[in-house]
Amino acid sequence: MNNQPTPHQQLVQMISGYAINQALYTAAKLDLAELIASHQNMSVEDLAAKAGAQPKALYRLLRALASVGVFRENEEGQFLMTPMAECLRYAHPQSVKAMALGIGKVMYPAFQELLYSVKTGKGGFEVHHGMPVFEYFNVHQDEAKIFDRMMTDIHGGETRPMIDTYDFSGFKTIVDVGGGNGEVLYQLFRKHAHLKGILFDLPHVVKRSAENMKSWGMKDRADCVGGNFFNEVPADGDAYILRHILHDWNDEDAVKILSNCCKAMNPKGKVLVVEAVIPPGNDPHPFKWLDLTMLLIGGKERTKEEFEELFDRSCLKLERVVPVTPEVSVVEAVRK
Repeated sequence: MNNQPTPHQQLVQMISGYAINQALYTAAKLDLAELIASHQNMSVEDLAAKAGAQPKALYRLLRALASVGVFRENEEGQFLMTPMAECLRYAHPQSVKAMALGIGKVMYPAFQELLYSVKTGKGGFEVHHGMPVFEYFNVHQDEAKIFDRMMTDIHGGETRPMIDTYDFSGFKTIVDVGGGNGEVLYQLFRKHAHLKGILFDLPHVVKRSAENMKSWGMKDRADCVGGNFFNEVPADGDAYILRHILHDWNDEDAVKILSNCCKAMNPKGKVLVVEAVIPPGNDPHPFKWLDLTMLLIGGKERTKEEFEELFDRSCLKLERVVPVTPEVSVVEAVRK
């Protein structure tokens, strides 16, 4: 007997994906994984009281999630943890809780404007939320904190593979453009004792970065500089890291950022773009879907050829692509 779903069944499942997204958002918002993990064998009624939910409605939510492996119902009608449910806890090393919260509340409703973005090529996020994405997070600080945690959870696992795979030993000064909390420089300093660095980000960001460097005992090896990469970046670096920066911006803005790096770097310096390189053809790749999110906010995931075009417009040329994880590569560029 053939148990493979038919094309019709597959499409129905895809179309119904909105329910899973919002069920996971609701579970994360109610801290269900935390509550179930810390109160084993608890009745749904007791769980509902702790979560601030209506018992029968909560049961229906948990039953649906259990049907796809998030939680498990026992014979007594209690819900237990599963490996997937564990990932809905902040303490898990592969936590997706912030992702469920951030996407479920902020990005999910913005996807109603995907049609607008596809028809116009413009960002639908601003149409739905009334302001561009970075302005939105400046205004909505609670969502911004969740977004920051989501970025750390999604991209934090890339740092060690990047440092272990790409050879940074030949550099003396690293400029981390949009370096955020300083984690990349910190890990580089730990591996390469000779390295010094400059963390460059918005002024309000580098205040936190400087505190981190001090607490890590690295303040003498890193200068934390505030500014705007559309205006200029710190000069005389050997390598300029742009980690998940360019994909936030359209081609014109990306060229401005790259051009500023090209002008500022040493004659034999390198620009290291750490991002996905979208493969050609029909093979699945998670960043082909993330690219739709970037379309909504006015950014773009790029192919190798598209990176080459950006570099060509920015006094740079593609030197090589170094894969560091199945999804992400170091795209290395040098001055023409």
